Amino acid sequence: MSDTIKLARTATYEHTISGLLTKRADLFNEAQRIRDRLAEIRNDIGALDRVLGTLGYTGDLDAEMPRQKRHVLFGRGELTRAILDVLREATEPLPTREIARAILAVNEQDPRDRRLLTEHTRRVSKALRVLKREGVGRRPGDRAGNLKWEMARPERRYLTEAG
Repeated sequence: MSDTIKLARTATYEHTISGLLTKRADLFNEAQRIRDRLAEIRNDIGALDRVLGTLGYTGDLDAEMPRQKRHVLFGRGELTRAILDVLREATEPLPTREIARAILAVNEQDPRDRRLLTEHTRRVSKALRVLKREGVGRRPGDRAGNLKWEMARPERRYLTEAG
């Protein structure tokens, strides 16, 4: 017997690709199970809160909770910069959800994750309202009343104010 190990090699990487796709699917399914379990826990906490209220507890339930570490999704000014980058590159006004989806894609997060997209849409919406007050972003409405955002161009703003 020979002491050398014979390595299997393929030119197409089909085994590696197949293994990586399987692992990706496993991780995606695990993330879904974790999200489902988190939803169950939130429901259980809500039920406990209702029972405590029924039994006459009048204290502050939030004060009774253990302090949790704050999870920072964006650093100071990072979300605003990301929004402005997306709006600068846009060829047409974008709805808030599309801006959030673009930011998720840039940050290499899954824009198909509905909960994550909804959370980011809420944050983007708030940041856009702040930007609108500062005169940086504007939101023209279409005929259906849908709000879309674009960069406020100074020349347009001055033309509408002057004329």
